[in-house]
Amino acid sequence: MSEFDLIQRYFTRPTPGAVLGVGDDAALLRIPNGMELAVSTDMLVSGTHFFADADPFLLGHKTLAVNISDIAAMGAQPRWALLSLSLPEENEAWLQQFSAGFFALAQQHGVELIGGDTTRGPLNLCVTIMGVAPQGAALRRAGAAVGDEVWVSGKLGDAALALAHLQQHVQLAAPEFAACAQALHQPAPRVALGLALCGVANSAIDVSDGLLADLGHILQCSNVGAEIQFDALPVSIALRAYLAQPVGLHCVLAGGDDYELCFTAPAARRAEVENISAQLALPLTRIGAIVAGSACTVRAADGSAINTGESGYDHFA
Repeated sequence: MSEFDLIQRYFTRPTPGAVLGVGDDAALLRIPNGMELAVSTDMLVSGTHFFADADPFLLGHKTLAVNISDIAAMGAQPRWALLSLSLPEENEAWLQQFSAGFFALAQQHGVELIGGDTTRGPLNLCVTIMGVAPQGAALRRAGAAVGDEVWVSGKLGDAALALAHLQQHVQLAAPEFAACAQALHQPAPRVALGLALCGVANSAIDVSDGLLADLGHILQCSNVGAEIQFDALPVSIALRAYLAQPVGLHCVLAGGDDYELCFTAPAARRAEVENISAQLALPLTRIGAIVAGSACTVRAADGSAINTGESGYDHFA
């Protein structure tokens, strides 16, 4: 099967939202009046972001999900994607399952695949994602203000705990691992939440490298600090059993792969945030506040500072 047969068979779908999709030297897009284009890209590398024997359907889902999550954090609507694949071999069964996982999530969020590239080499997966937001309305990392409340969606740390189990750092019971593995392999991009937070939140980011690292980006861009209440962090029952151990502390604060949204909003908008939570049936937890300064302090229930020793994932650290 040639490269072009591969693209035609597994990665060509109708693209009614594009002027021109797969099959030419470039795609053509028409951006609606009054909208801005949000663009992001993310790469997943075998052995770094996923195991070489990862389930291809789940890998297809995650490859797109981690990119949609970036668009969600901007409060934008995902619309189009480019997919570039480096493949060690032609494996039709693998390609069928990978593309099925990719397009299942794409259909769920109305994302059209409009182009990309394929080549032979070590297994690498790269997506460029594009979305639209009303002019001037996109959520940004800059904008957090002293007095804002810090919120996070869903639960933190389950994906990292599943990875710790796979790496034999912890031993989870089968039901616990199954629940945590879903967070690791099938993250749910919080697109509806990002859209709902526009005009309510002052800043937002998706939690991909760990809470402390990603909240730290907001603090740096906004020139503020934060105080986080450790006991307020939303965690599963499985992870709560490990919170007194270094592995549990790492999972919830720095493990990453959560793809939840961390955002700040004025205290006066608390009722609106709680209403969004109810409307979306999505838990939103108030975990702290923005303060003057530049540091992020994690506090125990008695008010003392916790020396976490954690900073989040860094490819080159």
